[in-house]
Amino acid sequence: MNCPCCSEKLYEECCKPYHSREKYAPTAEALMRSRFSAFAIPNGEYLMETTFPAKRKFHNTKDLQEWGEINTWTKLEIVDKPSLSKVEFKAFYTDEEGEKQVHHELSKFKMIQNRWYYVSGEFLD
Repeated sequence: MNCPCCSEKLYEECCKPYHSREKYAPTAEALMRSRFSAFAIPNGEYLMETTFPAKRKFHNTKDLQEWGEINTWTKLEIVDKPSLSKVEFKAFYTDEEGEKQVHHELSKFKMIQNRWYYVSGEFLD
């Protein structure tokens, strides 16, 4: 299967090793892509695990899992990488009512002990 993150690689060679905890995403972009794939599959546990520890209190695994399940995630477009720890992206999906949506965000990431975490996102557009 092609990876949901639109890398044009097979899932097994792209995001699956991160989802299965065989290895950690080496860059903020790789983590961003693996998180998009985790919404598409869905994998709420991975999404919670890759959220910055101090920010986890604002999220929960069940809601992350449900957000992945109720939407059909169709495309990820990396718009810009203004720094090593920021990624601007557009996530395309179809919501539970069948409406096409675009989630445009500038995400901030932080590395702790050689592991990237999602910290926060600023909605754009």
